[in-house]
Amino acid sequence: MEIKNVTVAGSGVLGYQIAFQTAFHGFNVTVYDINDEVLEKAKAKFDNLAQAYKKDLQATDTALAAAKSNLQYTSDLAVALKEADLLIEAVPENPQIKIDFYKKARAVAPEKTRFATNSSTLLPSQFAAETGRPEKFLALHFANEIWKHNTAEIMGHPGTDKQVFDQVVEFAKNIGMIALPLHKEQPGYIVNSLLVPLLGAATDLLVNNVADVQTIDKTWMVATGAPVGPFAILDVVGITTAYNINKMEADATGDPLKVKTVAFLKENFIDKNKLGVATGEGFYTYPNPAFTDPDFLT
Repeated sequence: MEIKNVTVAGSGVLGYQIAFQTAFHGFNVTVYDINDEVLEKAKAKFDNLAQAYKKDLQATDTALAAAKSNLQYTSDLAVALKEADLLIEAVPENPQIKIDFYKKARAVAPEKTRFATNSSTLLPSQFAAETGRPEKFLALHFANEIWKHNTAEIMGHPGTDKQVFDQVVEFAKNIGMIALPLHKEQPGYIVNSLLVPLLGAATDLLVNNVADVQTIDKTWMVATGAPVGPFAILDVVGITTAYNINKMEADATGDPLKVKTVAFLKENFIDKNKLGVATGEGFYTYPNPAFTDPDFLT
């Protein structure tokens, strides 16, 4: 079955990007979130995103207007899923929140609707039964700033129907992504299997007072030729995501360093609403972070 109507659940850091990228490539997109106030904030973010598309992709005003016309918004889940061929779940990285969402979605989604999770760290097999349609469920993971970093990692679980898997691979290509099929479940997929250890090591160095943010980033940039360091990456990913990932690990293992990291992030960032690029401040201050200064690497 062809995918034409896409519902994106969650309009946070990645949710609104997924919605706009999909609409930009001609699909009908319904953005769902918990209330109208949150959705109004998402609409404002789309205006900023349009400017990024003009700058980075040379998108025309006509194309951007068409993308916006392909978007609709609702806080009614039944309405959001009424015509959905594909649901992309981008709700917070918390297992119970995702389970609760799937229980609600399965009750109102048409039988045809395929379910995909954009979870960064959790496996589709953890939620397959809760979806009520395990054969139509898989993971579809995007990197941040997806219009530029256009990877789409597609990962099924043992019960995913191959036809559904192939359809989602094709969908990813149709919205301008480089489709990256995984042959088996892997926590963190490919990108985060490589990236999370780097970000975790950087955070460990900071929390243990080995070096400060700028020294750690400078080291990585000079030594590897990378355009940015791990803390600049964390600001883009969103410090809330880093906090949630560390908290899950701390709760599961009791690792003293993870417990210390959670407390550090909460006190210095979460409680102060310094969540990264999205709020204008995280490890750096935006729109002119220190690492963009020509003298940063000297």
